Amino acid sequence: MKWEEYEQRTEELLRPITDAEGFEVVDVEFVKEGTNRYLRAYIDKQGGITVDDCEIVSRALSDKLDETDFIEESYILEVSSPGLGRPLKKEKDFARNMGELVEIRTFRPIEKQKEFSGILKAYDEAHVTIEEEDGTERRFERNEIALIRQAVIW
Repeated sequence: MKWEEYEQRTEELLRPITDAEGFEVVDVEFVKEGTNRYLRAYIDKQGGITVDDCEIVSRALSDKLDETDFIEESYILEVSSPGLGRPLKKEKDFARNMGELVEIRTFRPIEKQKEFSGILKAYDEAHVTIEEEDGTERRFERNEIALIRQAVIW
């Protein structure tokens, strides 16, 4: 699909910029919302990302995108922090959250529920295991999971 190529090529342009600034690329997505298309880059660093950090990366990435001009459609570029409760998508996201509280939403009910939370105990390409509050370990097939993210406690 074109959007996957757009995301991959954008991440390739973004990585040298973020590496030079000491930031991490969390995700890149090309999505349609209403009548607009958005190219979103999520970046992070230890201690969190500031508005100034986003502006630096946005300007540099915008210049690179203008130079390469590989996206055929019009779009709005956004660079931001992934925010609280960000989804776990990549290996490094899971590794960073080992031993931490996560929330899981499944596509279909499992034992009459679709939302689970617990301490992330294990993961691999096919499975995710959490320990629920009562000490029960629950193992999910990765393809059953609609969303897994850091739990936000208020």
